[in-house]
Amino acid sequence: MFYKPLLYPLLGQVLLTFTVMFVMYFQRVAEFKAKRIRPQEASTRAQARERLTHSARSADNFANLFETPVLFYTAILLALTLLLSDQLLVMLAWAYVVLRAIHSFIHCTYNRVLHRFYVFLASAVVLVFIWIRLGALIVLN
Repeated sequence: MFYKPLLYPLLGQVLLTFTVMFVMYFQRVAEFKAKRIRPQEASTRAQARERLTHSARSADNFANLFETPVLFYTAILLALTLLLSDQLLVMLAWAYVVLRAIHSFIHCTYNRVLHRFYVFLASAVVLVFIWIRLGALIVLN
């Protein structure tokens, strides 16, 4: 089976994570400077949350990218390891990455909770279907 197309959504998710990380970094550095906060004054998450309010959205989103996406990474790496793939799995993987990118955009910009929630819910449903499809491919092969 042709399995390499799964590498592209995997790399897309990694790129999204690094993008949010750099957005957070630049927002944090700018906020430290603008508010004249010494780094030691925000040495814990609680202190950072209290003092670094402008960059909190991107920091929260960065943390989110290590929650349910871990199940995405696991599924894709398992599929690659077992050399299992089909067009449906690839389409589901891309749908997941696109939905997570939209979620990150909403979270890091205007942050309307219901918009973010609906996109998160859609990505979670796609993730469940990724695992169902992967399970079917494992059983059928």
